[in-house]
Amino acid sequence: MKAYIFPGQGAQFTGMGLDLYEKYPLAQELFEQANKILGFPITDIMFEGTAEQLKETKVTQPAIFLHSVIMAKVLGDTFKPKMVAGHSLGEFSALVTNGVLSFEDGLKLVSKRALAMQKACEKTKGTMAAVLGLDDEIVEKTCTEIDGIVVAANYNCPRQLVISGEIEAINKACDVLKEKGARRALVLPVGGAFHSPLMAPAKDELAEAIKNTTFNEPTCPIYQNVTANAVTSAKEIQENVIAQLTAPVKWTQTIQQMIADGATEFTEIGPGKVLQGLMRKIDRSVTANAVTLQE
Repeated sequence: MKAYIFPGQGAQFTGMGLDLYEKYPLAQELFEQANKILGFPITDIMFEGTAEQLKETKVTQPAIFLHSVIMAKVLGDTFKPKMVAGHSLGEFSALVTNGVLSFEDGLKLVSKRALAMQKACEKTKGTMAAVLGLDDEIVEKTCTEIDGIVVAANYNCPRQLVISGEIEAINKACDVLKEKGARRALVLPVGGAFHSPLMAPAKDELAEAIKNTTFNEPTCPIYQNVTANAVTSAKEIQENVIAQLTAPVKWTQTIQQMIADGATEFTEIGPGKVLQGLMRKIDRSVTANAVTLQE
């Protein structure tokens, strides 16, 4: 069974989407529509901007969303997913491609999400760190023993867990985890403590927008970050999307569940190859590839 997976923040690159814009009239139409919805020419930054410009939160999240969704749309009838999932931001791409959200609503929510997260980052300084080489349980237990806010945030693959929280607490946790045998405990160059309680103001702000947006029944199950299980109820999907900002991304568990439910081939749609790399570390028995566009 074929599954499609969509990347999150960090997959952006200079020139992203230009090939789609130049080759496909549908892509051109959707990119132009996006410029109008966002109120600024995001295509200029995506196609010709610097890496630094692409890192701006108000640009990064919509850019990755657009690249993924437009790529899926130009596939036309060949895009027939039996199941979908997206890593953090990528969940919104998955929701548009399986019919839960319209293109316009999806883009508006992603833009609001980016700005709300940026505001939350400015309100309370936080950070994240990647912990390699320890079992999840050891990392989780250590987080509970540290003074201050520090939580498990991204279960990326076995023995690779990202923690998130207050700067001092993260630094302390990294020291303790290294003492416990972590191969690496590395603070990441990110703007804030995503998927942690520090994102509560962003969650509250986004919740209102999400509740006022129409969520349709999906054309195929979506495996959501918050539960790692197949969800087909529009109401439940909506609730999980709200919860996602402060809850951990259960990516390892998501992929394992999709495989248990019959997925044998995973195709990553969007910029980069991050998810394909993680797939190989989660389960080598299934194939993971990039999308192939027709000439």
